[in-house]
Amino acid sequence: MTLEVLRADFGTFFESHHVEMVRAMTLALGDPDLGRDAAAEGFVRALQRWSTVSGLSNPEGWVYRAGINWARSRWRKTRRERFGLQIDGEVHATTPKDDALVRALRQLSVDHRTVVVGRYYLDWSEEQLATALDIAPGTVKSRLSRALTQLSELMEHDHDRT
Repeated sequence: MTLEVLRADFGTFFESHHVEMVRAMTLALGDPDLGRDAAAEGFVRALQRWSTVSGLSNPEGWVYRAGINWARSRWRKTRRERFGLQIDGEVHATTPKDDALVRALRQLSVDHRTVVVGRYYLDWSEEQLATALDIAPGTVKSRLSRALTQLSELMEHDHDRT
């Protein structure tokens, strides 16, 4: 493929999936600024490798994983720089309107949030999610099971408080 064809192909891919990836990463990471940055980083890395990424069965999964991995690296660096200081971002209109669900999702680990968002927000199969996150399908199933149990408990606890 020529460079112009690759760029046009990537442009179409970007336009088709950008909003969905920003929303998914915002939901998975619990911070709209970090979600936008992670999506941007995932797409930049995909563009750099577009001749390979475009041939994958789930290129948006590759972008999702690249963005999440970038955000994790950024968190580790920030944690080292500001030992113990955690900043919670607000989740804005790019996420579901159910505040209790968003609060509950924020309490899950990033690993658990990532599989829940991938499975139920992005509507990926367990196999697609395993491929996207480069983990075993059994790991996806166990993380989903634990995350859904924890979400259920958190939602019930939140409901009891109100």
